[in-house]
Amino acid sequence: MKKKIAIAIDSLTGGGAEKVMLTLASDFAKLGHDVHILIMLNECLHEIPEGITLHYCFTSGENKLDSLTKLNSSVIKLKDKIHSLEEKNGKFDLFLSNLDMTNMLMTRVNVSPLYCVIHSTIEESLKRQMQLGPLAYFRMLRAVKCLDGQNLITVSKGIETEILTKKRIRPKSITTIYNPFDLNNIVEKSKEINKEIPSEDYIIHVGRFAKSKRHDILFKSLKLMNNNIKLVLLCKNRKKAIKSAKKYGVIDRVIIPGFQKNPYPWINKAKLLVLSSDYEGLPTVLIESLTVNTPVVSTDCNYGPNEIMTGELAEFLVPIRDPDHLAHTIDKAINCYPNLDNIDILDKVVSSTVAKQYLKL
Repeated sequence: MKKKIAIAIDSLTGGGAEKVMLTLASDFAKLGHDVHILIMLNECLHEIPEGITLHYCFTSGENKLDSLTKLNSSVIKLKDKIHSLEEKNGKFDLFLSNLDMTNMLMTRVNVSPLYCVIHSTIEESLKRQMQLGPLAYFRMLRAVKCLDGQNLITVSKGIETEILTKKRIRPKSITTIYNPFDLNNIVEKSKEINKEIPSEDYIIHVGRFAKSKRHDILFKSLKLMNNNIKLVLLCKNRKKAIKSAKKYGVIDRVIIPGFQKNPYPWINKAKLLVLSSDYEGLPTVLIESLTVNTPVVSTDCNYGPNEIMTGELAEFLVPIRDPDHLAHTIDKAINCYPNLDNIDILDKVVSSTVAKQYLKL
């Protein structure tokens, strides 16, 4: 039976959550369902798969939709937008909400059935915001508290366990569904020719330039490595990345082409992919890298990496904030790495399988 599904999200400007939801939307469409993406901010950098309808819920230039002064009016506008869409196209059978700002709005719009997808650790994110100051902490705490009494989907068992153990919020329901990956599409896209890709050997980091990604640790480890290999950074904020690389004295070792709509050829050609984060949810890039047979080295951060890198790959998990250990493990991985033919996690994240799990909601 054909279902009408709404996926709500802050924007489509990059990041793991955006790619995950586009993949999920694509599989819903392939299964014959009517898929709509509700975008809060008028921003989109991704290619949109066939069979998906986009709706920009607020006008260009509107921002801080969840601020204390704007929240009520934003909720009213969003409620009117959804009501208008349902009058025109029929009732939605499922709403999936993603990211803090969108969750703040969607949990107040009073739609049903609504599930909020939690893409990262709540506790570590709050710790990070506390370091940025009380206002940043308060903003995120408001977003967290709106999840109380809601149906939650976590993208890793680690996040689910954290929520149930810490009891900061008490969800109406909670279940883990791994992120969906169109594995065949990733492999095909990785074969595309891109003349910008260096001909020399390099390692790669893919992700936004944010404090939790710990580029500082990555740059420090680069200086400590025995191997003089270059590092490619695929990130949106190129200027900040260049400034930081200069600060840590590695600008001559770093190549920063900026955000790439198709990062897979870059990952495919790399000697290995490295993740240096303090925390994650279920790191998309680790799974994408393993899909194209590129080795991975990652911090053993909360949460996700240890659910991906099991068996022999667990040897290449390193403690967070330890550039010496990271440098040593990268050197080791470049020289010798386990066979990547049978990776357990890949069977669990096939997009069509994950889409069916969501449809059971």
